[in-house]
Amino acid sequence: MFEHVLNSIDDVVWGIPTMVLILATGLAMTIASRGVQFTKLGRAFRGIFRKTEGEGELSGFAALCTALSATIGTGNIVGVSTAIVAGGPGALFWMWLAAIFGTATKYAECMLSIKYREVKDDGHVLGGPFYTIEKGMGRKWKWLAVLFAVFGVLAGLLGIGTMTQINGITSAVNNAFDPSGEHVAFTLFGSSYTYATVISGLAVTLFTALVVIGGLRRISKVAEKVVPAMAIIYVFLGLSVLIMNATKIPAAFVLIFKSAFGFRAVTAGAMGFVLKQITDSMQKGIARGIFSNEAGLGSAPIAAAPVQTKEPVEQALVNMTGTVIDTLIVCTMTGLSIVIAFYGDIISGTVDWNSGIQGAQLTSAAFTKVLGGDGHSVQFLLMLCLAFFAFTTILGWDYYSEKCLEYLSNGNMKYVLAYRLLYVVFVAIGPYFTVNAVFTIADITNGLMAIPNCISLLAMSGIVAHATKDYFSRHPSA
Repeated sequence: MFEHVLNSIDDVVWGIPTMVLILATGLAMTIASRGVQFTKLGRAFRGIFRKTEGEGELSGFAALCTALSATIGTGNIVGVSTAIVAGGPGALFWMWLAAIFGTATKYAECMLSIKYREVKDDGHVLGGPFYTIEKGMGRKWKWLAVLFAVFGVLAGLLGIGTMTQINGITSAVNNAFDPSGEHVAFTLFGSSYTYATVISGLAVTLFTALVVIGGLRRISKVAEKVVPAMAIIYVFLGLSVLIMNATKIPAAFVLIFKSAFGFRAVTAGAMGFVLKQITDSMQKGIARGIFSNEAGLGSAPIAAAPVQTKEPVEQALVNMTGTVIDTLIVCTMTGLSIVIAFYGDIISGTVDWNSGIQGAQLTSAAFTKVLGGDGHSVQFLLMLCLAFFAFTTILGWDYYSEKCLEYLSNGNMKYVLAYRLLYVVFVAIGPYFTVNAVFTIADITNGLMAIPNCISLLAMSGIVAHATKDYFSRHPSA
């Protein structure tokens, strides 16, 4: 009943209007920025390690790692698999499409966030869509800024920041150490929870509490070390799967493209079902894509705001690479691996996505099926990657939602400190919800957060165009 209500809300929030809004924003930002995701991508990657100067708290690399710490997480391993289960292989196509245009969206929202940020008296920097809306659109739109900040707090507390991440971690640990669920610690509302789930949940909660007390600098230091290392391990694992099955990749792409437009339903001659299949594929692909790379969500601009730079456009180029790394590289590896592993079953229609294998288990099953062996080593590596990815996402989203609360409370740190305690509580209870429930809650809060942000970006597309033109006219070789 609870999940049915959540799904109904999700269908409303992620209806056609929201999907059109997000894709239209990406297209508008592509036009306003003169297609920077195509013409300046090489320049953007070269700028990642460039030394930055100016007011701020973080280097450009640290700011990118902080943003990536919040984006590379369960969305890459669990989110992709749940999108394929719910929307079919075609969900990957819509995830890619949203990411291609979302790269320009990420550029625009980060650039505006740096442009309209505030440097407080004590030297710390606060910026994000709330200030972009209030300063860029005018005080009469402050209500929209407040709405974004409220949704940002909810997204961190109820959705993408807490429960989905720790749920993914504990599921992966349980899959690695007690996949059959033999060692039950307790049963709650008819569901049994193993010692592996309980112990790993308590450990993550404890580490979260220790780190979030340190604030931005501690979070960024953890992110700078953990994110690159875990990304390299996971990319290596994903590349191994794809290289070993290189001849199957073209057929997998064909299946993804056909599935995105309901080819199986067309053969059945049921146009109503065709439209539903396409809509489901779009909804899950775009929603999980946003969950994964956060383009248009308005979260990455909060991490970009404290960067030490005098040129908002320069750092925005760096930040837009996060969408490419997250979705077009990492998520693609996961999605292709699952499609390749279950290709025959998908074509024959015998694949049973409701067999109980979902989330990290499905990704692990796909990798194991392709790579062979007993699967234990694959499960362990996936568990490590997922655990560290998700843990840094928990930290990153604590920072995002704290900044939204700081804006709402006019900098009253008493509210922020109380929020940190509440945040840890929600991390602690995350393992005891179902995978589908926590991802649906995250989808809902993400959608609510993205709506005011995308509206503001469309309203300020002219500012984006002017700032971009001005920067490249002054730096023609950039």
